[in-house]
Amino acid sequence: MAAGRLVFSQLMDLVTMHDFHTCVARYRGHRKVKSFSCWDQYLCMVFAQLTYRESLRDIEACLRAVSSKLYHAGFRGKVSRNTLANANAKRDWRIYRDFAHLLIAEARKLYAGESLSADLVNTVYALDSTTIDLCLSLCPWARYRKQDAGIKVHTMLDLRGNIPTLRIITGAQIHDVTILDRLFFEPGAFYVVDRGYLDYARLYRIHQEKAWFVVRAKKNLVYRRQHSQQVEKESGVMSDQIILLTNRSTCRRYPEKLRRIRCYDVEKDSRITLLTNDMILPSGTIADLYRARWQIEIFFRWIKQNLRIKRFYGTSKNAVKTQIWIALSVYVTVAILKKRSDLEPSLSSLLQVPSLTLFEKEPIKQLLTIDEYRTEQTHDRNQLVLFN
Repeated sequence: MAAGRLVFSQLMDLVTMHDFHTCVARYRGHRKVKSFSCWDQYLCMVFAQLTYRESLRDIEACLRAVSSKLYHAGFRGKVSRNTLANANAKRDWRIYRDFAHLLIAEARKLYAGESLSADLVNTVYALDSTTIDLCLSLCPWARYRKQDAGIKVHTMLDLRGNIPTLRIITGAQIHDVTILDRLFFEPGAFYVVDRGYLDYARLYRIHQEKAWFVVRAKKNLVYRRQHSQQVEKESGVMSDQIILLTNRSTCRRYPEKLRRIRCYDVEKDSRITLLTNDMILPSGTIADLYRARWQIEIFFRWIKQNLRIKRFYGTSKNAVKTQIWIALSVYVTVAILKKRSDLEPSLSSLLQVPSLTLFEKEPIKQLLTIDEYRTEQTHDRNQLVLFN
């Protein structure tokens, strides 16, 4: 990335403009638009995410304070909170969903060689959801209880690089397990889920589509043991059994054999029981796969702490979804930057540093590298050295 350019414009170089305009054209995003384009809207929302802006007025005031630099950052339309609010409310949120999926595809290629906690060549996905609370008086469309409003973000995370490959936004009243009906399962891939997704008919569909699942069993499991397999106690696995379900309804929904693995969870000091349709992998590897599922919990915590998805700049359904999808695209863009530039800092650090330097002219890789490298660049200044 060339020196002498704004950090913001260098960061946006990671985004392919042709792909963005293709998404805009698909949903006629520029219909009746005179000056403030979808790209201007996107840049404003990315700026808000990277600098932790609190409101539309905050976004407007900060961008107008650096108005002389906006053209070089890629802005072409005049920034106004009313124009931005109108764009968020009316321009189709699917533009930013499709664009985020294109960024996700690029990130997955970059992180394809990342290692897993379990020694596997298969793709491993963790599936879970998080609920985002909304104000009922401002967002009555999101009511799910008498006095509560909110939305649920269902996410499937590729554990190689922790890249979210799928995100579905629903009302908070939608049960997690119903999301399995919307998915197409990749043959040979592992899907690791908590017991909220335990539905034997849906799990059998995963099995029929030649994919593998690892799910936590419920305590009321009714089964018949066919035989037990040897385990390595050092791996934390207590037992490994091949079973058949014997309850009248469950055996009809899942008529095939299952593998029941009982292991010890050190972090929670508890024993957990896992079910899987994989009969080959060592039981310790299956347990490691379920432990890796915790990465999606960390991902949810990270995005809530580092991105603006708990306070929204608009109250309509379209505005809320637009902000969530742009926030996700910012996360993926920073992940792409980290991999392409071979940067050591965490994603949290990579988000914090640009928040103060977006409109500075400094090579972004130099800005984000370790302190020792940057210190060497300052020794040539025309200034006396007091201490050697």
